[in-house]
Amino acid sequence: MSNVNSKQVITHTELPGIERIARGKVRDVYSISDKMLGDPLLIVATDRISAFDCILPQGIPGKGRVLTQMSLFWFDFLRDVVPNHLISASVDEYPAPLHAYRDQLEGRSMLVKRCKMEPIECVARGYVVGSGWKDYKATGAICGIPLPAGLLECAALPEPIYTPASKAETGHDENISFEATVKTVGLETATLLRDLTLKIYGKASAHAATRGIILADTKFEFGWHDGKMLLADEVLTPDSSRYWPRDGYVPGGAQPSFDKQFVRDYLETLKWNKQPPAPPLPDDVIAKTSEKYHEAYRRITGRDL
Repeated sequence: MSNVNSKQVITHTELPGIERIARGKVRDVYSISDKMLGDPLLIVATDRISAFDCILPQGIPGKGRVLTQMSLFWFDFLRDVVPNHLISASVDEYPAPLHAYRDQLEGRSMLVKRCKMEPIECVARGYVVGSGWKDYKATGAICGIPLPAGLLECAALPEPIYTPASKAETGHDENISFEATVKTVGLETATLLRDLTLKIYGKASAHAATRGIILADTKFEFGWHDGKMLLADEVLTPDSSRYWPRDGYVPGGAQPSFDKQFVRDYLETLKWNKQPPAPPLPDDVIAKTSEKYHEAYRRITGRDL
């Protein structure tokens, strides 16, 4: 792989002449006019990082590359389970107008099929953690799914569960019941989303286990293209998943993780009301967070970025 931008931090992309249609917390999305490719989208993962729904002022070195390359690994790994929206991640294969922006795109972008996305965030949980732990403590269930009494924080569930959420334009997604997804997308599609989510989680968590990693939970997005349901967006990255090291895992409290929890923990020590603007991060927190993202990639894929 090219080492273009391996050190450079990119928090914003600018591609003059190319229509940007979205700028999310992490990704910039561009509409590409190319009839031969079916007018695809270009998704660029920047090094932006958000916490508590606020984008922080500094980027994390290499983060966008980690997110893109992990998604590419998982798209390939899961290709016999579900097709995906990827066309290419090689700038050489992109439409010619994009070649001038190689310095912003190499290693951190994907050209993808334009899908009609389902309005459901598909969440698989294998452990009692995060909002699931809060729900369980209050109700003895997670998202209305009853569970055995006496489970500890971060304990493994008897079996993985599917807890869909409605996509929010701003703020947090809202957990909904399976029945609510049926009302939204119909029984056939709701069932397909649930079954694919749990099947992907099962295969991915089994692979992670062989790498000494626990995949505690994750979320997926799906969309339709030419009558097929495709796995889309990012897949099984440290931004969309909780990864824990198997070594030292003991239920009963929070676990060390390969994600931005390190940033959240730092921000919790500050007198900040969790409203924009977000405070700057110290250099050591930025460096440690970058290390965690890169280690997640190395552990899962077995190779260096």
